Amino acid sequence: MQIEIEVRDWQHCETTALGVLLRHQGLDLSEPMLFGLGSGLSFIYWDSKNLGFPFLGGRVKPFELTRNLTGRLGLDLVVQETASPRKAWENVVAAIDGGHPVGLQLDSYYLEYFSSKVHFGGHVVAMYGYDDHTAQLVDTGQQGGAVSTSLTSLAEARAARGPMTARHRSFTVTAPREVPALPDRIVPAIVACADAFLHPPIANVGHRGIEKAGKLVRTWLQRTDAPERDLPQAALLMEKAGTGGALFRNLYRDFLGECAQVVDSADLRTGYRLYGEAAALWTEVAALIARAGESGDPQYLLQAGAVLHDLARIERDAMQALVRLGG
Repeated sequence: MQIEIEVRDWQHCETTALGVLLRHQGLDLSEPMLFGLGSGLSFIYWDSKNLGFPFLGGRVKPFELTRNLTGRLGLDLVVQETASPRKAWENVVAAIDGGHPVGLQLDSYYLEYFSSKVHFGGHVVAMYGYDDHTAQLVDTGQQGGAVSTSLTSLAEARAARGPMTARHRSFTVTAPREVPALPDRIVPAIVACADAFLHPPIANVGHRGIEKAGKLVRTWLQRTDAPERDLPQAALLMEKAGTGGALFRNLYRDFLGECAQVVDSADLRTGYRLYGEAAALWTEVAALIARAGESGDPQYLLQAGAVLHDLARIERDAMQALVRLGG
């Protein structure tokens, strides 16, 4: 059984899967627009005893974007979770046999086509077909777009437990006959994202988290026994791990640019300009972190810390402008 779908060369897993599901419903939006309408941008500096090395995250937690987006557009989101692998498979088969591609949250480590074997339980794909041995999936362009994996590997990926995993989560999206006008949904999405960023619940999230990262990144050479491995890996995750580059700031900049075409606002244009600056600086930070690991020279981390200090201010100023869209 296989559903006819359209595959695009997109960059972020959750928006890639959502794009497949929404286009099948006749709703065709760009990847930055999906990311922004889902209030997807954030920041977190995460470190704990069970982590080998600190993690810099640039988006909201897995699946929060999907819930935000579908709620904002008035779409019918049906989510199914179960502890039973058999029931989990039946849920997926029922959706596909009914003509609906289905989203899956799983651990990408077990997917046979995946180019980087790292556990990530918040990975999202769209499934559009299956036979007796394989599942047909849509993943990011980096992972191959339209791909396939064995049913055995898919079952392992869905059953995985650990950070950010879900219990065999699958979901479908249905659009009403008349979707709300996009301009009416843009401002609430921007304001919600800005408000959360400006008022983080803990000090390692939002603009406060970026400021904290600026202080702690300077110590990263002492944080690991293998800086030549861990620092370039951290930089790679910021630029290449489905972020769209610049820790999701490229995507959010492009979202704001699209919004500025339909919403006439000086504050919106200010946010767009500042996120253009921020995106370039995040790429610079990643390059400095990589150089520090490759050379062992702490001066690169001191420079990265200084740039992060500037980024905390720039992104705070951007979000202060954008939150004013709410009046």
